[in-house]
Amino acid sequence: MVVDLWKGTEMAIVHRAERPRYRDLRPQSRLTRAGNRQETAERLLASSARKSYDPLVEVDWDADIPWDMHGMTPEWSSLYGTELWDRMTDEQRKTLTRHEAASVAGTGIWFEMILMQMLLRDIYTHDPATPHVQFALAEIADECRHSTMFARSAQRFGIPSYRPKKWILHAARMFKATATGSLAYGGTLFAEEILDMMQRDFMMDERVQPITRTVSKIHVLEEARHIKFAREECVRRLENASWFDRARVRLVLGVTAYFVVTSLVNDQVYAAAGLDVEEAKKAAAGNRHYHDKIREGCAKTVEFLDEVGLIGGPSTVLLRRAHII
Repeated sequence: MVVDLWKGTEMAIVHRAERPRYRDLRPQSRLTRAGNRQETAERLLASSARKSYDPLVEVDWDADIPWDMHGMTPEWSSLYGTELWDRMTDEQRKTLTRHEAASVAGTGIWFEMILMQMLLRDIYTHDPATPHVQFALAEIADECRHSTMFARSAQRFGIPSYRPKKWILHAARMFKATATGSLAYGGTLFAEEILDMMQRDFMMDERVQPITRTVSKIHVLEEARHIKFAREECVRRLENASWFDRARVRLVLGVTAYFVVTSLVNDQVYAAAGLDVEEAKKAAAGNRHYHDKIREGCAKTVEFLDEVGLIGGPSTVLLRRAHII
């Protein structure tokens, strides 16, 4: 691994939490503040210039794989804390976490592809000379690298490309082709922030594979500016939204969040660890520890979206079923 990538990790995380002063468009809460669109984009472009990484260079893909390490923080495993987990051998647990990490990455690739298409549609008619459009293009470039990085990490471990179920992939075509505004950016937050929360644990956990830690580090550092961009765009797009518009976005956003979160773990990861798939699915479905971790990972997104009026109504049924709230 490249050592420089790890300098200032704690400081980077602190800076992620700090909020600069912006012109307040919605004064109800610090969460619903947005600055001038072009000024924000200029700051994010400067951040991109300072902290952008090429995973093909930064990750030591040729390093030996220490097979006695976990693929991700075991506490994030869908089976951690269950009776089945207690019965598993240490080798099975480590195999499972490697495959679960690859499955999470596969879901990340899926939604990053959706995000890239939504961003391109969003800026299609805007002036490319503006910082806003240029940052959106920079974000698309980041997401291209992230998708390649996620795919290559699974490949390096000899793990197949886990993806959501085929019918979900095809159903999402409508979303990626039509979602705009607060719906597009709200959906992005659900997908990106839970992955961000998981990877903050992965990158600091010495029990986890070095490749996973470096990949997580790169993604966390670069994703911070994407999350900032998405939050501010949500606020701007909702400023003059009608009650009907908010209700519509809430409903579709709830459906989107449900399928993103429930697609994180592909059923076949259990077979790869030598487990009975049906038994493992049942154990995961009743695993309160895992449900708590999902709520923890989605908490910041839920708090923000609730502040801007995008949590509530019938969509809460799906959010509860996915253990998001």
